[in-house]
Amino acid sequence: MAKKSTTIQANTYSNNPVVISVKNLHKNFKLPTERAWGLKQAIFNRLKGVKGYKELKVLNGISFDVHQNEFIGIVGRNGSGKSTLLKTLAKIYFPESGSVEISGTLVPFIELGVGFNPDLTARENVYLNGALLGFSNKEMDAMYDEIVDFAELREFMDQKLKNFSSGMNVRLAFSIAIRAKGDILLLDEVLAVGDAAFQQKCADYFASIKGHQTVILVTHSMDSVRKYCTRAILIEKGKITLDSDPETVANAYQKLWS
Repeated sequence: MAKKSTTIQANTYSNNPVVISVKNLHKNFKLPTERAWGLKQAIFNRLKGVKGYKELKVLNGISFDVHQNEFIGIVGRNGSGKSTLLKTLAKIYFPESGSVEISGTLVPFIELGVGFNPDLTARENVYLNGALLGFSNKEMDAMYDEIVDFAELREFMDQKLKNFSSGMNVRLAFSIAIRAKGDILLLDEVLAVGDAAFQQKCADYFASIKGHQTVILVTHSMDSVRKYCTRAILIEKGKITLDSDPETVANAYQKLWS
């Protein structure tokens, strides 16, 4: 079988400044194979050369650039490495080798409610999340009304977060991510959040920022790739196998299942 090659199709954003540059990125995880019960067994395993774990290569030489205002979809089957790539861009994970250079403020929405404190009010959590993203109180003051209005939670902002429903938590967390004035937005499978009305509101928002903000979206939804993305990347076994226009990549992804 012929080896797949990476194909990069020119796009209207290629003359824009590069805001993310990923070079030869490698990321491994150590998976335990057996447990050493006690110090004696651990010493015995060490003398025998038994590590007690195996290394799983998740990212294997990933390289690509992201230009300002591109809306890029990252697609691939489960276990392909796409979410690990996103977490490495967000500096949740650190690579074994390679580099990630980012120009601008990056806002990740990868794990819902990370950084939320249920014993603080919703208002306090907005500012707490802003601080975690690197924004000052003054900057959050300027963003606050827009975040709250998008979440449609103004009358609840002085309630403790532990009294919120799961849907209200989703709306607040998602609104902070997409309405915070960051340069680059990282999203992991989050386009279908909240009820139908809020989902439509989110869909309208993503349609409005296409071509106007830099976004990287990890998704299994080829409808989302075709609708929102200006470019897409297919990852298989930790490697980029296709980097092209959304329609080409969506078709290639769907052929993996045929």
